Amino acid sequence: MCHSPWVPCPSCQAQCLPAPVVRPADDDHPREECGIFGIHAHPEAAKLIYLGLYALQHRGQEGAGIVCARDGVLAAHRGVGLVADVFKPHKLERVAGDCGIGHVRYSTFGSSNLRNVQPLVVDYSRGNMAVAHNGSLTNAAALREELEALGAIFQSTTDSEVIIHLISRSQNNDFTDCVIDALRQVVGAYSVVIHNGESLVAARDPHGFRPLWLGRLDDAYVVASETCAFDIIDAEWIREVEPGEVLTITRHRVQSTKPFEPVTPQQCLFEYVYVSRPDSVIFGQSVDDVRKSMGRAMARQAPVEADVVMAVPDSSNPAALGYSHESGLPFDMGFIRNHYVGRTFIEPDQGIRDFGVKIKLNPARSAVAGKRIVLVDDSIVRGTTARKIIKTLRRAGAAEIHFRVASPKIINSCYYGIDTPNREKLIAHTLSVEEIREFLGVDSLEYLNLDALLQATAGDPSHFCTACFTSEYPTLIPDDYTLHTNNLRHVDHSTVIYER
Repeated sequence: MCHSPWVPCPSCQAQCLPAPVVRPADDDHPREECGIFGIHAHPEAAKLIYLGLYALQHRGQEGAGIVCARDGVLAAHRGVGLVADVFKPHKLERVAGDCGIGHVRYSTFGSSNLRNVQPLVVDYSRGNMAVAHNGSLTNAAALREELEALGAIFQSTTDSEVIIHLISRSQNNDFTDCVIDALRQVVGAYSVVIHNGESLVAARDPHGFRPLWLGRLDDAYVVASETCAFDIIDAEWIREVEPGEVLTITRHRVQSTKPFEPVTPQQCLFEYVYVSRPDSVIFGQSVDDVRKSMGRAMARQAPVEADVVMAVPDSSNPAALGYSHESGLPFDMGFIRNHYVGRTFIEPDQGIRDFGVKIKLNPARSAVAGKRIVLVDDSIVRGTTARKIIKTLRRAGAAEIHFRVASPKIINSCYYGIDTPNREKLIAHTLSVEEIREFLGVDSLEYLNLDALLQATAGDPSHFCTACFTSEYPTLIPDDYTLHTNNLRHVDHSTVIYER
């Protein structure tokens, strides 16, 4: 039976105790999800994982963890906060080893505290193991109730712990077979790395929602969510892990198997729109190239007479450059971003208009005053932050603001690892484009149409998940599961409750 995940000792790791997380004021982009990294058979595994997580920090900023093995024994350190805050040099020494896994987390499922920070580590009847997971399981609540009825005790609220319990209950002898047995029972999105002190198993769900790459550093094999994590450690890119593929990495050897029934890939479009770093390659394409193509498509779809193109930095920069190149309008940074803003700040008691936005972004008045501006953003969720940004441009003297969104309207929630709010809070779910334009206070508003976005990816349009734009989900979602006599009702993306 699976014992509870290890929790750092309060006496020696007090700074890692659960603490409330205050996010910067930005509710107009879907929240990052998670990033995973693993390496096998390298003497400096812990330091390399640390660097890899640093490169993946954009995928999760609420917690980070590393688990490494030395002589088959796992050592873990996890904490709430950014990678640089969690892993001081003396903390890295505690997890020194030659193979291990790491994780950066944003809580798409489960609350933001230490017990949910990954990798989750357990002792069980066959030894110990650690699991790091990127994605969300749509049947996690159903499986959890079934496991609890069988006597399982959960120590976290993250859906990733379900995988641990399923592995520990498998009757197979081989560790990889136990992992496969567990993954056959889950539905939804997962790119996972699982380590038992001897071998490292990496797997991607059959739909391939979330990215995962295989690389090599000297004689050591490496896996990571994005290629930018390989670049920072000078690792060689080998290939993407295929949807439904399971890799077993042992010393200087990788064994591949595809144990699942093949299905049509459903890769996440938002990895291209917002989540992934532009210097990464995912789903076979450069993220930077795709975003510039999105901007060019937007310029063709919605041209306008204007003086300058500006981006809402930083994720929208490539799309704005693409719009500028296609339209012939000059690109100007326009906004000056304060790169020294941390995750929390103290707001003054006196009312300063739009303080949360202005502490991060401030328009350069000389670039804005009297100008007709094309303002490019990658997405709009609630619209409140975009409205504040537009107000700052108006106060800086903008003559006209034409808002161009390089993705379609988000009309429904994601259940596969992107933390969008429930649909009632999505501005495009309740308002028309004209109503959104009036709410934002812009002279014109256009969203990129879905066909143009799919063409910009240069991939097979049928191989992408479009659920947040179309409400057409490729798998069952929590609303579809009925447990015993209870009806499952989805209330919030990170909160699932049962109606009696």
